[in-house]
Amino acid sequence: MDHTKEKEIRPSEEQRPSRFDLSDLKIDDRKRRRRSLGWLRWFAAILGIALLGFGGWTALRNRSATVTLAAARARPTGATALLNATGYVTPRRRATVAAKVTGRLNQVLVEEGMRVNADQILATLDDIDSQVRLASSRADRNATQASLADLEVNLANAERELRRAEELQRQGVSTPQAVDAARTAVESYRARIGSVREQVSAAEARIEVAQQDVENAIIRAPFAGMVVSKDAQRGEMVSPVSAGGGFTRTGIATIVDMGSLEVEVDVNESYIARVRPGQPVTAILDAYPDWQISSKVRIIIPTADRQKATVRVRIAFDKLDPRILPDMGVKVSFLGEQKSESSATGGVLVPKDAVRDDGGQPVVFLYRDGKVERRAVRLGATNSATGSDDQEIVAGLAAGDQVVVGNLDGLQDGQSVTQGE
Repeated sequence: MDHTKEKEIRPSEEQRPSRFDLSDLKIDDRKRRRRSLGWLRWFAAILGIALLGFGGWTALRNRSATVTLAAARARPTGATALLNATGYVTPRRRATVAAKVTGRLNQVLVEEGMRVNADQILATLDDIDSQVRLASSRADRNATQASLADLEVNLANAERELRRAEELQRQGVSTPQAVDAARTAVESYRARIGSVREQVSAAEARIEVAQQDVENAIIRAPFAGMVVSKDAQRGEMVSPVSAGGGFTRTGIATIVDMGSLEVEVDVNESYIARVRPGQPVTAILDAYPDWQISSKVRIIIPTADRQKATVRVRIAFDKLDPRILPDMGVKVSFLGEQKSESSATGGVLVPKDAVRDDGGQPVVFLYRDGKVERRAVRLGATNSATGSDDQEIVAGLAAGDQVVVGNLDGLQDGQSVTQGE
């Protein structure tokens, strides 16, 4: 029985694994793969968050801002600028054409931008009443002239009667009373004829008045020029004086002599001593900032504005151009004597608002291809004494460069921007 138990126990011992079996130390590949994939997922998540943050920061840094641009203008190197001022282009001859009489507009024959000649018809008024008065005056004149012919026939007959009476008196047949009566008849007809002739003259004068009324219904251009404003339409009432509670027009069209354009500026009376007639001037229109127009002082108006403490100066263009239009804004520089070539700085002018002080270093933001570039510059002489809004840049910019004006604190180098109005 002992042997039997031993046989029964031995198989069970063989089935039990040994405590020192090395196969238990083997690492499962699936667990190792799951652990590696977990670290990769954590790394990818952290990397994605970092990329999103960097992209947001970059987008915030490169956000597009709306800016105002101005072109750097070349400073005249041939002469020094003694004084800067701003003004407007004005014509010496401008007229708002109105009718001489009150009436209703029948036709308006002009439009804005049309060139007209002197005495050209601009508009016509309703002249029916004037035509009726003219016809009536002519009828009165004709009737008076008809009675004059009858009186002249009677005068001729009376003169013959007077000659016969005088002949009979010489023959002793007629009495002096008959001669006196014949002479009185002649003188009476002559007086009546003189009166009728005066009546004809009066009728002729009334005809001229009626004709002038008809002519007043035609509005003509006072001089050659261009129509810049059409102020009334067909069917409206016009009058040389304001009437009708605002429903009556006082002007029909405004004409400007484009050959009389000039610049009008107000100069501070503290600096008027720097201006003289015939002085050379450089004018720059706001619409064409890169175009320098040679001009000269035409006249200094000999009076001052006590409220603004300014003196008005008129400047004539050396040569007119179709681009110059009335009421355009213009900046002018009154030039002094010629400078030598060695003293010419050759700098450019930009608005003062285009320059920012960055740690003691003046900088501007240059606009290129939709982005701004921070550019350090060197400043020239300031023109604050003359009241000008320009700053001279002697290094760092070239004429024609576009710079940002105003609101420079929020800009960064390389930032995308859009140009405002």
